[in-house]
Amino acid sequence: MESNVISVFATKETRKKLQEAKDARDKSKSQLEEKKGDIEELNKTKTGLQSELSSLNSQLQTVSDNLVTIEGNINSKQAEIDQTKKDLEEAIETQKKQYAAMKKRVQFIYESQSFMMIELMLSSKSFADFLNNSEYVAQLSAYDRKQLINYQQICQSITDKSRKLDADMKSLEDLKKKQETEQSRVSTLVNNTSSSISQYSDQINSAQAQADALKESIEKQNENIEALQKKLEEEIRMSKLAARSKWRDISQVSFAEGDRYLLANLIYCEAGGEPYSGQVAVGAVVINRVRSSIYPDTVVGVIYQRGQFEPVATGRLALALAQDKATSSCYKAADEAMAGYTNVGECVYFRTPIPGLNGTKIGGHIFY
Repeated sequence: MESNVISVFATKETRKKLQEAKDARDKSKSQLEEKKGDIEELNKTKTGLQSELSSLNSQLQTVSDNLVTIEGNINSKQAEIDQTKKDLEEAIETQKKQYAAMKKRVQFIYESQSFMMIELMLSSKSFADFLNNSEYVAQLSAYDRKQLINYQQICQSITDKSRKLDADMKSLEDLKKKQETEQSRVSTLVNNTSSSISQYSDQINSAQAQADALKESIEKQNENIEALQKKLEEEIRMSKLAARSKWRDISQVSFAEGDRYLLANLIYCEAGGEPYSGQVAVGAVVINRVRSSIYPDTVVGVIYQRGQFEPVATGRLALALAQDKATSSCYKAADEAMAGYTNVGECVYFRTPIPGLNGTKIGGHIFY
C-alpha cells in the first residue's frame, strides 16, 4: 500500500512540472501570436508612412520645380530692379542737369532776357520785322515752357520709378519668403515622416527580435515538455515496479569505504542550510533507494544515477567532495541514515514545495 502511495507521489511532481511546462508553452504561443499581430500592425503603419513619404517626395519634387520657377522669377525681378535702379540713376542725373540748365535760364531771363526782348521788339524797322521778332520771342517762350514740362515729367518719372522700385523690392522679398516657407514646410514633413518610419522600423525590429526569442523559447519548452513526458513515463514505470518490489532490511545493506564521506557531502549540498531533521531526511531518501529493489543497491549507484540529484549534474557535489564541505551535523545525519533511521518513512523523492504536492514537510523540502 505504501509503495502505491510512493508511486503517486513519484509521478505527481513530474505531472505538475509537465502541466506547468505546457501552460508556459501555451502562454508563449499566445504572446507570440500577439507579437505577430503587433508586427503586422507596425508593418501596416510603416507601409502607410512609406506611402506618405513617397507622396511627400512627389510634393517635394513639385516644390523643387516651383522653387526653380520662383528662383527664375526672383532673378527676373532682380534684373528688373537693377534696370529700374539704373534708369532711376540716369533720370536723377538728367534731372540734375536740367535743373542746373533751367536755373541758369531763369537767371538769364530775370537778369537780361526781358530787356533784350523789349529792345528787340522796339528795334523792328517794319511791321514784318516786328512780326518776325514776335515769332522769335514766342518760340523762345515755347522752348522755355517745353523745358519746364520736360523737367516736370522727369521729376514725375523719378517718383514713379522710385515707387516701382519699392514695390519690386517688396515683391522680391515676398518671393524669397515664399521660397523659404515652401522649402521649410516640405523639408519638415519629409524629415518628420522619415523619423517616424525609422522609429517604426526600430519597433518592428524589436518586436521581431522578441518574436524570434518567443519562437526559440517555445522550441525549448517543447523539448522540455518532451523530456518531462519521457521522465513521467519512466517514473510511472518505476512506480509500478516499486509497487511490486521488495525492500531490503538495513541489515542486508553493505556499505563501502567512502560511502559515509559521499553521503555526508551530498547532504551538505542538498540540505546544508536546513535544520538537522531535514539533513537526516535527505540521508534517509538515499538509503531508502538503496533498500528498494528498483534502484541501485549501493550509495554510490543511487547518488550518481543519471538525472536524480541536482548537485551531481551541476558539479557542486564534486566541489564539495574536493574540499570536504560537509559539516559535523551532515556527518551525524549520514550516520543515522546509514544506521537505518528514517523520519520520512519510505519516501524516495524530495523537492522544494509546489502547489498541489503533498508529503512530509521538513524545513524547506517536501518528502514523498
